[in-house]
Amino acid sequence: MQPFTTHTGNVAPLDRANVDTDQIIPKQFLKRIERTGFGQFLFFDWRFLPDGSADPAFELNQPIRQGASILLARRNFGCGSSREHAPWALDDYGFRAVIAPTFADIFFNNCFQNGMLPVKLEEADVDELFRRAAAAEATGHPYRLTVDLRACEVRDDGGFTRSFAVDPFRRHCLLEGLDNIGLSLKHVDKIAVWEDTHGLAPLQGGALLQGGEIG
Repeated sequence: MQPFTTHTGNVAPLDRANVDTDQIIPKQFLKRIERTGFGQFLFFDWRFLPDGSADPAFELNQPIRQGASILLARRNFGCGSSREHAPWALDDYGFRAVIAPTFADIFFNNCFQNGMLPVKLEEADVDELFRRAAAAEATGHPYRLTVDLRACEVRDDGGFTRSFAVDPFRRHCLLEGLDNIGLSLKHVDKIAVWEDTHGLAPLQGGALLQGGEIG
């Protein structure tokens, strides 16, 4: 999993509340077995017109927002069904962080398991970020933010700085790029000792964790 330490990037404001996972990645695109390739289908029903062309009215299709890596959203982002494909699609599209006042719990948890940082800020602070993004884009420039997980801080070059809270264990895992498998591999020696104690072949579990086969 890709570590997250400090990221600076352009912001894509998505001024919509209650964005659910079926809007993030519609159900008809969940048949892929890989974790990659979902970015092309992100917000599919909003991004594209019935004829397959890009909808120029959709927020992410605005030229000034191309290449954005920080998504700014409203409350209850990621609600709906519990599909891990939602953070997969956001990540594959190029987003590294999502900022919103609140998130659906399962989506929030899935983000940390996939190297993406969900940042909760007060609603008034999110309102201010939307205002700053609109002001920057009105001058023809994308709005840029820095999301600093080491300092637990969101800041811009215009004096905006806000701290955010994050669970210490989740913060550690994201800083180190550790998902559940990565955490297990940190203890491969202890796993081998336990297996040997219980009459199993040494490093059997470690081999499995690393994709090996047992003869």
